[in-house]
Amino acid sequence: MYQLGWFSTGRDKAARDLLQAVISSIKRGEIEAEIAFVFSSREPGESKEGDLFLRLVEDEHIPLVCLSYQKFKARKGATITGRAGTLPLWRLDYDREVMNRLQDFHPDLCVLAGYMLIVDKEMCQRYDMINLHPAAPGGPTGTWQEVIWQLIDNKAQETGVMMHLVTPELDKGPPVTYCTFPIRGEPFDKYWREIEKLPLTSPERHSEESPLFKLIRQHGLAREFPLIITTLKAFSQGKVKLTADKKIVNAERRPINGYNLTDEINELVE
Repeated sequence: MYQLGWFSTGRDKAARDLLQAVISSIKRGEIEAEIAFVFSSREPGESKEGDLFLRLVEDEHIPLVCLSYQKFKARKGATITGRAGTLPLWRLDYDREVMNRLQDFHPDLCVLAGYMLIVDKEMCQRYDMINLHPAAPGGPTGTWQEVIWQLIDNKAQETGVMMHLVTPELDKGPPVTYCTFPIRGEPFDKYWREIEKLPLTSPERHSEESPLFKLIRQHGLAREFPLIITTLKAFSQGKVKLTADKKIVNAERRPINGYNLTDEINELVE
């Protein structure tokens, strides 16, 4: 059976919903795989949302491994100074400890879904990893909130969602699958007009309560679930693979430069 590893910080309801959607898809036989383990970068008691995420994993009887990056940083950060590339040295030690705790698992593919840490080069080499990112290829980087604020500031015409290969460079790995959608026209234009009346320094432009912010998030979130399920289904059936040198190929081992699944995802959303 195809083995999945799941990495998440479990910071919000979306993290739980994504995991639950994949679990349900596996139970329906759509994704021909099983989740070998869930790794959380939070431990019990650190946050209400994190605890709800951990409870979901335990209720589904999935092996759970936790290592608080905040506690690790507090314990190690004071004694391990300096940087290696883009990461502080304590982060490299953290990833090595994560790999040590996961050494008994042998996932075919690891999924980062709401995992709030950059993964270092050593871990990228150890595992085949893909990440869910709430933007189209070439779009904004950062958290989903930061992505939406950048879209608004840049007066973007469209955005999307993608699954991409994990590299040490934040949100810059080559796309595996993606879909796009417009954020102009109905029902968006009314809210664009409201935003554009506000001064550039107005805090309302960067508010999660703004109707435009909420609408962009709603349309993106509606596509995240079907995209991640469609992608994992393709991997579990051998339609998409990663080679030993981290190249994305199809079943015939021909290179893939990202599957555009916009039409398929739109059908599922509608």
